[in-house]
Amino acid sequence: MANFTIADIKALREQLGTGMVDTKKALEEADGDLEKAVEILRLKGAKGNAKRADRSTSEGLVTAQQFGDTVTILELNTETDFVAKNEKFIALADKVLAAAGAAGADSAEDALAVTVGSQTVAELIADEAAIIGEKVELRRVRTLSGDNFEVYLHKTSKDLPPQVGVVLAYSGDDAETARSIAQHISFANPSYLSRVEVPEADVEKEREIVTEISRNEGKPEAALPKIVDGRVNAFFKQVALLDQDYAKDNKQSVAQVAKDAGLTLTGFARFKVGA
Repeated sequence: MANFTIADIKALREQLGTGMVDTKKALEEADGDLEKAVEILRLKGAKGNAKRADRSTSEGLVTAQQFGDTVTILELNTETDFVAKNEKFIALADKVLAAAGAAGADSAEDALAVTVGSQTVAELIADEAAIIGEKVELRRVRTLSGDNFEVYLHKTSKDLPPQVGVVLAYSGDDAETARSIAQHISFANPSYLSRVEVPEADVEKEREIVTEISRNEGKPEAALPKIVDGRVNAFFKQVALLDQDYAKDNKQSVAQVAKDAGLTLTGFARFKVGA
């Protein structure tokens, strides 16, 4: 009988984030030698990476960190929440964030090409995925520059790492209001900072849709321009941060709240795991 205990299986699973059956088999093959079992799981995992290529990665975490005058935020995905909360996976996210942030990577593609020691981030992730036994994917990376930043990481479950992350870049001194606006972003999910950033093609498409809707509702033709303008403005209030009603006081826009606090919002990023 192999020389290991249930405690050994538990310890190895917590270290690597591997499944019960795979961990037990590796310990049996290694005759209870934990280091050898790690090697076995690593080798078997590497062979399994290709088989996992088409699997869905809807779990994971969002993390962010400031690097001088920039902040980098990333989303790292895996297959199950069991792995998402595993220390091995969280440590991998920290390594990837440190490398991506130091390099100022502003996309997943840029971050994957960054060198960490003797390998790239892509190779690091592949190696760790082989040990963990699940597909691991770096989904998104953004790096923002600015005078000041507010980083807000939100846990949707106390047992999991942050699932929603916001970075807000701004000028001004009111950090409390900046944090409140970052929390607003996490809730309201704007796509753009201001209406001028919304692609003109999207605005025209929305205008066409609300025009057709208004006509189908039997609105008078003469009143259509005013009605359509109102509905296009409502569209801006959905997608543009500065136009949105402030979550804590819907009688004010985010733009008005920022102005009253002496803040100039210069950029933001919002990531939600799987969204």
